[in-house]
Amino acid sequence: MNLRPKLRSPPIAADSPPYSPKSSVPKMPRKSLLKPTLVLASLLALLALYSVVFHTPPNHATATSIDVSLDRGGHRVAGKVRIYMYDLPRRFTYGVIESYAAARGGEPVADDALLKYPGNQHSAEWYLFSDLNRPSEERTDSPVTRVMDPEQADLFYVPFFSSLSLVANPIRSNVSPDRTVVYSDEQTQESLMDWLEEQVYWKRNNGWDHVIICQDPNALYKVIDRVKNGVLLVSDFGRLARTQASLVKDVIMPYSHRINTYKGDAGLENRNSLLFFMGNRYRKEGGKIRDLLFQLLENEEDVIIKHGAQSRESRRAATQGMHTSKFCLHPAGDTPSACRLFDAIVSLCVPVIVSDYIELPFEDVIDYRKIAIFVDSNTAVKPGNLVRLLRKVSPQKILEFQNELLKVKRYFEYEDPNGTVKEIWRQVSQKLPLIKLMSNRDKRIVLRDLTEPDCSCICSNKTGVRTTL
Repeated sequence: MNLRPKLRSPPIAADSPPYSPKSSVPKMPRKSLLKPTLVLASLLALLALYSVVFHTPPNHATATSIDVSLDRGGHRVAGKVRIYMYDLPRRFTYGVIESYAAARGGEPVADDALLKYPGNQHSAEWYLFSDLNRPSEERTDSPVTRVMDPEQADLFYVPFFSSLSLVANPIRSNVSPDRTVVYSDEQTQESLMDWLEEQVYWKRNNGWDHVIICQDPNALYKVIDRVKNGVLLVSDFGRLARTQASLVKDVIMPYSHRINTYKGDAGLENRNSLLFFMGNRYRKEGGKIRDLLFQLLENEEDVIIKHGAQSRESRRAATQGMHTSKFCLHPAGDTPSACRLFDAIVSLCVPVIVSDYIELPFEDVIDYRKIAIFVDSNTAVKPGNLVRLLRKVSPQKILEFQNELLKVKRYFEYEDPNGTVKEIWRQVSQKLPLIKLMSNRDKRIVLRDLTEPDCSCICSNKTGVRTTL
């Protein structure tokens, strides 16, 4: 076989100058690579075409029996969180509605479907209960899916109407004039826990994977330490200790607004008042600032501030006032939050929030700086400060606030299929990784006596507020 001789560059003489590109060094002859390159490129192109035409990607959703959907940002996420709703004894659901109606002279009804939940700011418990009772084909867009077998569940929902139970008996002592007990919220809370703590699924993970609504600040007050491991659905942390609730574990949700939604577009033509507030002037604890604000604002020009109790006439007046004002005042109630904030949002009346330590719903998707003005309490109660601040806001800036309110107001509409209920379930579903972490941690941790809460209590419910425009 003839071997092609190797070609070497001639040796460089010791006295030769250093090599330069211009040196006349013999070059190795080259064979053209154009033809093999074209052949290789053609083969690769054919291979790619074959994989596109003939290759079918595996159906992972079918293989794993998990639905695949897109989140709000368009990213692929795992299937819906599976939630099991307890079939509680009737006394904790429809029985509470029945007791509320009976205490107010209502007539008994033969069919639970005829019972109407009394409309109020805590009706979230009714909307969530009703949503899970809807047929599955009507809930295809929900972040959670209801399962009827608890063994398939990721989470367990406890549909006790805790806020309605708190006010079911109009006599706060729970005793009628003839000394007969009509309804006892405390006894109902205790009975609920006696029932719940006997459930195998509550015992299995020490309640971490249970979702419990207690929207009124005093709801479940008697047993709150027995349910604190669960995901609590609350409106704020005003009455809850740091060992009971946190932003990491629980979900902040809005009150149901009490006035009619504004149907118009953004605009200032019919909004002649600068600032509006109507509500109870005298409140407890954190709400004491209301009286100070009344004293400062009640004689200001273009400011409407009225004392008003809850009534049909008051709601009509509040609707008129919010729909015709540029700004709506939101001072703290007995706790940092109050329903008037959500009344203002659906009225396109820019909220002026004077409530330190307030927590707000759905802050992972809503930037409240774009829809509201925040003023700390010390600044707000200095004479002239608040009105001076609001008069500096330009009409263009107010329109920007209103346009942002239009974008987000669906989050505060419980009856909107794409509104509040859907967002609450989305928030709940996002707690699942933490729930699994905490339940697994509970099972292996060595119990010990600690003078301070350990890292399982992760709280951030005491933050300041800033003045923002």
